Parts: sequence; C-alpha cells; structure tokens
Amino acid sequence: MPDVMSSSRLIGVGVGPGDPELVTVKGVNALRAADVVVVPVMDTGERGRAEATVLHYAGAEKVVRVVFALNERSDRGRREAAWDAAGARVAGLLREHGVVAFATIGDPNVYSTFTYLAQTISELVPDVVVETVPGITAMQDLAARSGAVLTEGTEPLTLVPVTAGAEVLKEALSGAGTVVAYKFGRQAGEVVAALRETGRLDDAVWGSALGLAEESVRPAAELDGSPLPYLSTLIAPPRRDGGRGGKL
Repeated sequence: MPDVMSSSRLIGVGVGPGDPELVTVKGVNALRAADVVVVPVMDTGERGRAEATVLHYAGAEKVVRVVFALNERSDRGRREAAWDAAGARVAGLLREHGVVAFATIGDPNVYSTFTYLAQTISELVPDVVVETVPGITAMQDLAARSGAVLTEGTEPLTLVPVTAGAEVLKEALSGAGTVVAYKFGRQAGEVVAALRETGRLDDAVWGSALGLAEESVRPAAELDGSPLPYLSTLIAPPRRDGGRGGKL
C-alpha cells in the first residue's frame, strides 16, 4: 500500500471528444502509466465516450467504472450524494494505488466532472497531488471537421453551455466574436431562434458524435428545431468583412 500522505497522485486526463486518434501523446502516456484509470459512467451503466476511448490505450483490467450523476441538475441532493459516493470510491483507490488517472472527455478544466471530483478528493485526502493533462475540445474538433475558423486577429471567443438558458446564448450572440455553444441538443429550437434573431444563422455550424460512426456535422441553417443529441456543439462565427487580415 502506498504512502498516501506523500506519494498519491490523482491525474485528470482529457481524452478528447470521442475520436481515439485525438488523445495527446502525453494523455496516452498518463493512461498507461497510471495504476488504475477511473472512467465516469451514468447509473444506467452504459459505456461512455471516455471509457471507449481509454480502452484503445489501456487494458480493461486497470479500468474502474465509477457512477456519477452526470446529467443530474434538478435534484441537488441526489447529485451531491452521487458526488460524495464517487469521491469516496476514488479516495479508496488512492489509498491502494500510487497513481490514479481519471479520464474525461474533452479537457479536464473545461466543464468537466473532474473539477468536482478533485474538490471532493482534496477534502478526503488532503495531501494528494492533483494534476491535469489537457485534452482536445469538441469546439476544436468541430472547427477542424467543418472548416470553421474559431478566431481571427483581435476577435474574442465566448463559450456558453446552453444548460444555462437560451437567453445567455442570445446575449453572447449579440456581442462580438465567435460564440461556441455546448450541450444545446435539448434546446435546439431555442438555439435556432436565437441564431436567426441575431443574424448568425447562415454562417453557424453544429456537430455531434464527432469522430464516431454516428457523427453529424451540418450547417445550422439546416436545423429544424427538433431535439438533437445532448452533447451537441455549435460554432457561430461573426461576420468577417475586409478580406485577409481584416480582423487584425
């Protein structure tokens, strides 16, 4: 058993949006070097994107599935209980192993479950060393697959989770620069209306299941308001006039 007080490390590893080829070399090395790799699963038990990606690089024998309330927002008590249980499970693993990796889709510092886990573990195992390995985000992957340019020159970039409400997205779209929206599938109708109202519809693009067999990348103008997969991503660039270097 390792000396938890001096040697245990919890490493949040970003494994990208789903395409196993989009895991960084550093991420692969971290997964392979860890004693165990924790992957988050919903209480329904199906294999998630993080687990599927990890299994390309680490053996199933070192993968530990831990249940998280990944989509629970309405019942705070249930969510907190799930986080506490998951934290206790991972804390137990840290008492048995020197290095525990936690695989998260995208990047561990961008809307990630790892943030909450790290806070919990820091209270349960005060001297644990917490590290992160950055991962490629869905907006980067969608930009590459669609040809959308995220930023030019002095343009700002705004990232909005539509779970915060369509009004938050509309406010961002009314400003300058590119707007990226995450998790908007269930509010697709409101998103299309906001794009149309702010004059951003024609140049916007959306994508889901990036890098997977069911991948879909389409102009936002083709959306009819029907619900989309929860993990949908939208890129709405600003109008760019003035030719090359016009935003410098």
